[in-house]
Amino acid sequence: MQGCAMAWVGNARLMAGPEEAGFLESVFVPGARLGVRADDPLTFVEVVEVEEVTTIRVPSGRLIVDSPWSEDHGREIVARIPPGTYRVEAAWTEAPYEHGGEYFDGRECAATRLRVSDDPVVVWEAGVGVNDDIGDADVAAAGFHSDSDATGAIADAEAWEALTAPFHHFRRATASWGATPAPDRDTVSLCDGWFEKSSNEGFKADLIAFDVPEGGAPVWIGRTRIGTVASIIVPGQMATTPLA
Repeated sequence: MQGCAMAWVGNARLMAGPEEAGFLESVFVPGARLGVRADDPLTFVEVVEVEEVTTIRVPSGRLIVDSPWSEDHGREIVARIPPGTYRVEAAWTEAPYEHGGEYFDGRECAATRLRVSDDPVVVWEAGVGVNDDIGDADVAAAGFHSDSDATGAIADAEAWEALTAPFHHFRRATASWGATPAPDRDTVSLCDGWFEKSSNEGFKADLIAFDVPEGGAPVWIGRTRIGTVASIIVPGQMATTPLA
């Protein structure tokens, strides 16, 4: 039939399970409850705001999602997007708690999303890397290693080295200077330090860095009915999460 596009059929091994899919469908919905605090089962972790943090330029359409501190080349994902400029959004949660006689709102970034399009997501799949073995039993948890830095980043693959250079220069300078005041990092701090943006005008590209769980962080690709990428989500650090 003219004008009809065939429905996309993905690899079942890559699909998010019910628990992960439930989290991904809810985390950017204000009012959604994602669970309860790990240290207080009577207090819900609730999505209170979805905020546009910034936009980033992706001129090649190829993406690396990895730690900006990594000394490796960077973990390029298989999923491709059209070259362009895309919104970066944060899902903010609150789970109030008391400590030392003071009350805190427990505000955290539950997830970071690269919004590729506004089309509905019909399936979530693991964001496998170009060098990953999809026969691996752990493919459903595909992601990157954040080690002790607990930082992730999304950026154009061809500009990755240039965009992560400020992080590596900072680390080397800090190690050389010892206890003296650390040098300024050539990046922009956003959302009270929750996010960090690096730009390179030679490549006309940007990188966005954000908090992730320490040790490892999954990457999830949201695809439309015809298989195009609509969203890329990386969960953040939370008091509780189905992805922990």
